[in-house]
Amino acid sequence: MKTAVVTDSTAYIPKDLREKLNIHMIPLSVIFGDETYQEEVEISASDFYEEVKHKELPTTSQPSIGEFTALYEKLANEFDAVISIHLSSGVSGTFQGAVSAGSMVDGIKAYPFDSEISCMVQGFYAIEAAEMAQQGISATDIIARLQEMKQSTRAYFMVDDLSHLQRGGRLSSAQALIGSLLQVKPLLHFVDKKIVPFEKIRTRKKAMKRIIELLGEDVKSGEPFRAVIIHANREEEAVEWKAELEAAYPNVEFMLSYFGPVIGTHLGEGAMGLGWVKK
Repeated sequence: MKTAVVTDSTAYIPKDLREKLNIHMIPLSVIFGDETYQEEVEISASDFYEEVKHKELPTTSQPSIGEFTALYEKLANEFDAVISIHLSSGVSGTFQGAVSAGSMVDGIKAYPFDSEISCMVQGFYAIEAAEMAQQGISATDIIARLQEMKQSTRAYFMVDDLSHLQRGGRLSSAQALIGSLLQVKPLLHFVDKKIVPFEKIRTRKKAMKRIIELLGEDVKSGEPFRAVIIHANREEEAVEWKAELEAAYPNVEFMLSYFGPVIGTHLGEGAMGLGWVKK
């Protein structure tokens, strides 16, 4: 049984790694006025952050069911099953699109998977699934492993400006108002598939220190972990943070990633996050 792995563009898996692992990517889009750009295909993260300096923030859109069915039909020529891993259904209808398309396509069994998160932490699920698929492991066993990963998956992030999340409907108005009045840097995380405040912290430096403490609590057993630092156009700061974390936690394999156009629209430039999962 041959299993394909699909994820959406918000996993922000580097193209060379997607190609190496044969991960198929379906893009979400950002819309500036009358112009629509598929992220990771027609607009890069660096181009996006340059664009928003001169234009109003765009809106975002998910892939159509037709795009999903076209991809699944193409995969049906070569594969028996497809595991389709997507950003949290609490912030986007992308996962539901995968569910709908999976029920419409003949010749391939679809296994939609709600990562309940986004960005490269979502990418960890896709990478794991693809590595297992390349070993010939069955789709049902892969899904079981992804469910197991959820037990140790954590991610925390902070934003410089809560207004983007509020405007996009991803955070309530009251929470955004309180945050801006107090000049806090709230730590955010996903709970029940939605973005909610974890703690309110006064400064960026203290927020990042708190994230490190949370990582330390989880990895103190010495077991091997995989972690990712995610930044919104703050690469230099992210590189420095990675060096600091690698020195402190030798049992954790760290990588760098970014908040691309779609997620960056909702978080704004300057956001920083850290996610991890037990290997």
